[in-house]
Parts: sequence; C-alpha cells; structure tokens
Amino acid sequence: MSRTGSATASEGALANTGYLAIDSFTLVQQAAPRTPAAWPHQVGVLPPRAQSFQHRSEVDQLRTAVDSGGTAVLTQVLTGTGGVGKTQLAADYARTVWNSGEVDVLVWISASSRSAITAGYAQAGVEVLAADPGDPEQAARSFLAWLEPKAEQKPCQWLVVLDDVADPADIRGWWPPTSRHGRALVTTRRREAALTGQGRRRVTVGLFTSEEAASYFTAVLAAYDRHEPVDQVDSLAAGLGYLPLALAQAAAHIIDADLTCASYRKLLAERIRKLADLLPEPGALPDDQTATVAATWSLSIERANQLRPAGLAHPMLQLAAMLNPNGIPSSVMTSDPALAHLTTNRSPGDREAASVTAEDAIDALRALHRLSLIDHTPATPRQAIRVHQLIQRATRDDLLFDQHGRVARAAADALINAWPDNERDAALVQALRANTDTLTDHAADALHQPSGAHAVLFRTGQSLGETGQVTAAIDHFQRLTATTRYHLGPDHPDLLAARHNLARWRGAAGDVAGATAAFAELLADRERVLGPDHPDTLTTRHNLAQCWGMAGDVAGATAAFAELLADRERVLGPDHPDTLTTRHNLARWRGAAGDVAGATAAFAELLADHERVLGPDHPHTLTTRHNLAHARGLAGDAAAATAAFAGLLQQMQQVLGPDDPRTLAASNYLGHWRDAAKEAGVNKSTD
Repeated sequence: MSRTGSATASEGALANTGYLAIDSFTLVQQAAPRTPAAWPHQVGVLPPRAQSFQHRSEVDQLRTAVDSGGTAVLTQVLTGTGGVGKTQLAADYARTVWNSGEVDVLVWISASSRSAITAGYAQAGVEVLAADPGDPEQAARSFLAWLEPKAEQKPCQWLVVLDDVADPADIRGWWPPTSRHGRALVTTRRREAALTGQGRRRVTVGLFTSEEAASYFTAVLAAYDRHEPVDQVDSLAAGLGYLPLALAQAAAHIIDADLTCASYRKLLAERIRKLADLLPEPGALPDDQTATVAATWSLSIERANQLRPAGLAHPMLQLAAMLNPNGIPSSVMTSDPALAHLTTNRSPGDREAASVTAEDAIDALRALHRLSLIDHTPATPRQAIRVHQLIQRATRDDLLFDQHGRVARAAADALINAWPDNERDAALVQALRANTDTLTDHAADALHQPSGAHAVLFRTGQSLGETGQVTAAIDHFQRLTATTRYHLGPDHPDLLAARHNLARWRGAAGDVAGATAAFAELLADRERVLGPDHPDTLTTRHNLAQCWGMAGDVAGATAAFAELLADRERVLGPDHPDTLTTRHNLARWRGAAGDVAGATAAFAELLADHERVLGPDHPHTLTTRHNLAHARGLAGDAAAATAAFAGLLQQMQQVLGPDDPRTLAASNYLGHWRDAAKEAGVNKSTD
C-alpha cells in the first residue's frame, strides 16, 4: 500500500444506497455480536516477576493504603526514580490480589502515552463489556463509565493498573473513578501535583535499604548455590548505590561469569574510571544514576556479547533501545531487517560467521535476558521483550551520531516488516503502534531523510484510522504534516502524502466539507509539483470526486469518476487496480443516482475483470460481488440477491474473518434481502 493511502487502500462504508465503496477514507462502523467475558477476567499482560523478588516496606505501605482507604482514597500513585522497581511492586500487588481472589476484573495497561491508555481501556471494554472493537474511543469510555458504582449493577471488585505514566496530561480524563468496589494503581517517575488530589494518594518508592539490598543479593546468589561474605555483599551494594536495577545486573554478571563480589567490585571500579571521560555530563542520565548505570551496563553487555551466538547481544540491545520499553513483539526482533542489522553490526571478530538467522536472534535475546539486560518472555509474543528505560538510555548514549540514525532506521524497517497486512490481531497492532511512537520520540530526525519520511510513520496513522480510531488518526497526520514540512519542505511528495491522509481521515470523521476543501487545495499542489498524470494526483482526484458524492452531489461525482476513468485507463492501463477501482466507484454512483440497470451491468462486467486480474479472494473482488448482489436486489430480484449474498458471506468469513466490516455488511444484507424475498413470496401468494 502506498504512503498516500491510495484509492485501492481500503474498503469503504455503506452508502445510503447500500453499496460498499472501495475508497480511501470511509469505514464501516459495525460490530459483530460479542459475549462479555465471564469473571474473573484479566485484561493485559503483567510483567514477569523479577528473579528473587524482594519484599519491601513499600509493599506493606501500599497494601495498607489501599485496604484502609475507604471511599476517599482508592488510587495509589507510585512515584520514584528510574530503576527502583515501581513496576515490580505494582505487579506484585496485582498478582497477589488476583491469586487470592480479591478482584473479579484486573486490567493492566502500559500507559506510556495517551493513545496507549485509550487502547488499554478500549481492550477492557471489548473483553469485559463486549463493546464494539471498531470504535475504540467509545469502548474505552464505556468501560470507564462501567467502573462507576451503580446501585442496580452487580458488584464487581476491580483493579486497574496504569503502569509507567510518562506525562500527567496523558491521563487527564482517564483516571479510574472512586468506587468502594474498585482499586487503582499508577506508576510514574513524575511528581507533579496533577498526579495527586481528591481520591489519589502518593506512595514514594525509593532505593533499597541496605538490609533489603543485602537480602536481595544474597537470595539471588543462593538460588545458584553461591554464597559471599556479608561484608563483600554490603560493600558491593553500597557501591551500586542500592539501585535495584544495578544490583540485578551485577548479580547476573557475577553468576554467569563465576566471579566473586570482590572481583566484580574491582571490575566495576576500573570500568567507572575508564568511562569517566566518556560519560555524559552529570545528570544527563535520568535520576543521577549516570556512573552506576553506565558502568554496570557496560560490563553486562560486554559479557552478554561473549555468549553464543557471539557478537549479537550488543546490536540486538541497540535495536531494543529504540523501541517500547514496555513490550516489543518477537516478530519485530526476528524480522528480516532486524537480522540484517545483526549481521552487519556483529562484533568485528565475529563477522566472518554466516548471516544471522531467526534462531540466532532469539539466542541473542536469551543472552541479554541471562544478564538481566532485558526481560524476554516468549510466552507473550506480542510483548515478548521488555527493557528498562535506564538501560535503553545507556545503550543509546553509547551510539555515535551516525550509528544512532542507522539503528533507528533499522528499527523502523523491522516494524514495517512485522506489520501484518490484515490487522485482525488487535493486540499485536497496538504493540507495533506503541513501538513506533517510542521510536519517533527517540529518532524523529533519522526517520525524515532527504529521500522521504519513513513508511512506518504513515503506516501507524493508517492503522489508527482503519481500526476505528479516526480522531487519533487525524491527530497523528496533523503532527506528521507539521514534522514533514519542517524536515522536508513544503513541496516534498511526502508532505503532500501526509496532507492527503489528513484530508482522508477528516472525511472519515464526517467532516466532508473540510475534506473536500483540503483535497481541492491538495489537487492544485499535486498537479503543480507532480504533474496532472502522476498516480498520486489521480488518487486525489478520486477522493475529491468521492467527497462530492458523499456531500450529495451524486451527478458531480458520477461525472468526475467518468472523466477520471478515461485518464486512468490512458495513464495506468485498463487492468491497473486503480483503474478497476475507478470503474467500481463509477458504477456505485451510477446506482446511487438511480441507474440500477446500468450499475448492475457495470458491476457484472467489472467482477469478471476483478476475478481475472486480482483473483476471486481479493477484497475488492468480494466487494464487487457484494455490490452486484445488492444491485440485483434493488432491481427487483430479491431471491437472486439472497442466493448471491449467502455464497458471498461464506467466502468472506473464510477470507476476511467473521468480524471484518465487509463480512458484517454482507451478513446484514443477506438478512435484508432474505426478508424481502419472503415478503415478495407472501405478496405473490396473496395476489
């Protein structure tokens, strides 16, 4: 699919006449009947429990705060610096109350952005309330409203966890309500007053105490039948600043390399001295942990890189450092672009080895997991890799300027390669969008090269719109329009593409007048910059004609499509998919104008060409079958329409899936024409 969101990009919505459109900016907003999940039910994936998880005083404080809150304070906001274990504390509490049966519904949301929060609530609405997955914003609002206490509603004990809130503004309007049946936890590094207030209480999570650090370190070593003198453990813990993240990496390194605490302390001191001239200015890393994080990271990645397959751990961690810390899909890290990055950037002494395979990539992930540099959980493939933000920051800071850009573009290539053409797996697609957002935050410059903006920037916006998040798609393309104009200039084709998509989703949101004006303005610019016969210029003409039809000017739309068809046949040829699309929509608007016989004949002729050029299972072929069946019904042959829709529905269910909007539309019209055929039979027998 082109970046422009071309006329062949997506199926459209039901027009008032009942025809399906093949166009670039209308959607079917229908949902299949769904069944609410039975309680108890969990939404989202809890992070894996840390090895030798350390019970801490904050756990008791948290439990006391939640259980004694009454109805006044039921949202606990866990704040603290990076690496102190806020997420682990929240996950431990959630796991404890879930396993004890204290909650009926548990919702875990990785809340690093507003869109991620919306998606998490929407998923809860779909699963718990059987809300419409095609309208995520409404599904999210419905779930939040459902959490409000109601006298007539069966009591549900719930817990909502919003993990890693990056900006207090992201959670505005999404706070869980105060309810005697509900509890809520929020984890964040931020400390703004906006995070506290009525119904919310702050719980500060600090570093380990010296006793907690020693207990944790001793327990980790004991699990591997390792024992160290107490004074050596205490000295190492103090040297690491009692930071849980650093302690975890040090313990993993000591165990894997069969070191003593004393020998690791010596290595650490030497590494800190070596890095002294290379580190950023004090405070450049979050939370003033610059020296500790950089030194422990350096030792750990050096050790991981020595493990088989040698030389791959470091380039693998570089990719992970660009992506979402709360969950990277396995398919991204084993994609062809990721493997190419690993092959090219393998340590110099290991580059003679054969090209890196997917199995090698997984082994590299396991090596990083073994050294506590990542959490790798293959059982949850959509969020298989988690990386602490401090480790990510240390990894990115180790990159030279040119390296940073190359790694960022490799990560973008990996994301687009892993993106499915059919977005049935909503959880995977949401994870890909979240990873794209993180990558954009870290490397916007690298994703805007003179050759153009990276395709993943367009794909994530299209994904938002095509999954029903039209408002989010508009916001995305407004930002992309601004950034592309800044980086590439006012006449770059990719800026025109971003403007095209912005107009497209304005039309999908119902702003037909705004979309019409935007397409008309864009058409003039595309004709000037690209020329009148450029495919993108023709696509803009297509969408402008579609806007006229949606605004009620059916005659104008029909005339515009007839003129466009002649130009597309001349420029692209009669069998080009865009030419076939124009024929389809010309037939559609002829039918909408009342020429049912002409539309029927045109759809029948087009169906043969669609089957020949695209194949019988292509979505456009199925859409043409839908419209031909519907036209026959409108022409008075309800029985023929019923038979055609019955066969079409079965094929759509197999090819597109039962929840696809086009399948749902076919199901609706099968029922419609079946009823019409029955009524016609009754009337005939009465006559």
